[in-house]
Amino acid sequence: MPGLEFMRRLAALVPRPRLRLTRFHGVLAPNAGLRAAVVRGPPLNTSAPEDEHAHGAPARMGWARLRRRVFDIDLEHCPQCGGEFKIIAAIEEPAVIVRILTHLGLPARA
Repeated sequence: MPGLEFMRRLAALVPRPRLRLTRFHGVLAPNAGLRAAVVRGPPLNTSAPEDEHAHGAPARMGWARLRRRVFDIDLEHCPQCGGEFKIIAAIEEPAVIVRILTHLGLPARA
């Protein structure tokens, strides 16, 4: 099989971006009429106090917690004593980052 034909067949197997790979049909389909009878809905607890995020968008996870979840790097606790870190600033400007790294004698480029 020629290389171009192989690449064409391989590209056909790659899904489009942002396409859900799990599809539900029949009663489990998103707009099915009997879906509510089969799929468990949210718990009916009217006595609980309302949370401020209950009706809006779900609360987002902080970047330090995301980094721990993805890379297994804990940026919330000190590795020596186990105490909790307090993040006081996040430097995002490249020029400032280069100045700090060169002042510390560290390489400014990866």
